[in-house]
Amino acid sequence: MPFFIALSLAFSFIVQSASPLQSLLGSSTFNYIGIALAAGSIVGILLKKLPTQIWYDVFASGALLAWFGYWKPLFYDDSPIFFFYPLYFAFMAAFVSLFFIQKCQVIDYETFCYMKSFSDGNKLPPWLVMTGVLVSLALHQHYLLFPIMMTLLIIRFALASCIEQHLTNRS
Repeated sequence: MPFFIALSLAFSFIVQSASPLQSLLGSSTFNYIGIALAAGSIVGILLKKLPTQIWYDVFASGALLAWFGYWKPLFYDDSPIFFFYPLYFAFMAAFVSLFFIQKCQVIDYETFCYMKSFSDGNKLPPWLVMTGVLVSLALHQHYLLFPIMMTLLIIRFALASCIEQHLTNRS
């Protein structure tokens, strides 16, 4: 999720430096753009026209845009969540990418079969996690729900990426 990581770091920098871009990014236009990107990626992941990594990246970036656009006017200007949440998302996504997804080739066949059955068994389908992230956007009074759902989305991304990478390596 390179675009999501870059966008998260950019949001942290913009908020920390008190940039005038905050008012632009906090507008309802970016909220609607983010929701449209997120909804479009849910449809895209169901249709499976592009690799899932792209859809996860588009969804996470759209959800971050929508979160900032919707939540920024509801909180104080110097609220620390607008600096720490994007920073947490960037580090979490980078950590998962570096230490789990890049090490997927060492997964044994039994573990891979278990991961694949978990993923294919629709025990935690990506569209359900993505919908949960979007629902958590509307619940701003439960401000910890959004980062929890984004963490679950990043974990689901790692699972899907490991499975795809393992399948392409075996081919």
